[in-house]
Amino acid sequence: MNDLFRTFEISASGMFAQRIRMNTIASNLANYESYKETGEPFRKLEVVFQAVYNPERVRRGEIPVAVTQIRESDAPFRVLYDPGNPRADARGFVQLPNIDVAREMADMISAVRSYEANLNAFNMTKEMASRVIELWR
Repeated sequence: MNDLFRTFEISASGMFAQRIRMNTIASNLANYESYKETGEPFRKLEVVFQAVYNPERVRRGEIPVAVTQIRESDAPFRVLYDPGNPRADARGFVQLPNIDVAREMADMISAVRSYEANLNAFNMTKEMASRVIELWR
């Protein structure tokens, strides 16, 4: 039965990580045209995942995932020539957040699919556990 609980833990870690990723992508999309209080454009946020390695668990194929960091992207800002914009520099260029909406939407689809895969694994494990309990009765 402990194996089932470890499987639940692994699936839950994946769902948690992907939920954080979806929230971060939603924040990026919400701030597509935002600026910080300092006047600097909003920087895209990136989620960093890390496998939780434990040699004993690796031998059994049990490797959960953890979110280790949410960091600002170091990608350059988008630049637009708009001399009438109040944020334009002396040459008429405006720096915009470094967010690519198409990439964010593709990442969101990927995060949703990964979340669903982990949810399916969780539900299948739950069904197996239920059947084992039913056999014990």
